[in-house]
Amino acid sequence: MEISKQTYTYKTVGECQIQADVYRAPGNEIRPAILWIHGGALIMGNRETLAADQLERYIAAGFVVIAIDYRLAPETKLDQIIDDIRDAYAWVRDSGAEKFRIDPERIAVIGHSAGGYLTLMAGFCVMPRPRALVAFYGYGDIVGAWYSEPDTFYRQFQLVTEDEARHVGGETPYTGAPFGSASETRFRFYLYCRQQGIWPSEVGGHDPAQEADWFTAYCPIRNVTPDYPPTMLIHGEQDTDVPFEQSALMANELARQGVDHLFIALAGQGHGFDGKGMSDPIVANVFDQIEAFLNQSLA
Repeated sequence: MEISKQTYTYKTVGECQIQADVYRAPGNEIRPAILWIHGGALIMGNRETLAADQLERYIAAGFVVIAIDYRLAPETKLDQIIDDIRDAYAWVRDSGAEKFRIDPERIAVIGHSAGGYLTLMAGFCVMPRPRALVAFYGYGDIVGAWYSEPDTFYRQFQLVTEDEARHVGGETPYTGAPFGSASETRFRFYLYCRQQGIWPSEVGGHDPAQEADWFTAYCPIRNVTPDYPPTMLIHGEQDTDVPFEQSALMANELARQGVDHLFIALAGQGHGFDGKGMSDPIVANVFDQIEAFLNQSLA
């Protein structure tokens, strides 16, 4: 399949250019758009982690895909990361029709893991609201015990020392790199945060034990209202990174508020299950359901 790619800088902070890759099939017709947000615990990853087979599915379904970077923690704290999501969304709405021929009234947001969390944030922190959200193994609560207490799964690994963890950080904004050797140091920092139960403090810049109210604005599950966008939640029941319960609780809150939603619970699947590719029937079926959900929500 022929897919064009154009890279734009949607925002500049000091000398840091925050970029987006726009993908579309040939043709000049106006198309609906997907704003795609990468995962990596808000610490790692970048826009290039969008899997090629998933991109092809979205393009074949008739969407323009905009994969964005955003500034990462711990150099940048959570409130500024959310500012980047707001600015990226505003840029797509304001510039997309002219620059890459999208319909600004038909935008869906899709993200994985921390990108799934940011997707759920986009359900209430950007205006006008997206037409649909798809969150792969995302989370609606960032101060629950799963993130703010030492994690039993990650404490099975050799403990990361504070000296090793503190090699990450500084004053210069950072927008990431593809997963692999370049991000290993940042993964060690993430591992330290999970082992010590300090991710909210390190990423948010506030201590949830002392400033719990500050986090309310950054927990999607506390901000669901009846006008929250139609939402699709996808989560493996054997996820050892983001508890399956996070999507289950979010689904319950969406139901309580009367929000259209679809919750796909995958028995036997773990975090990043979709990395197995479209040759896996479970992954292919999930993407069939995503396409149907998007076509209905963006019609």
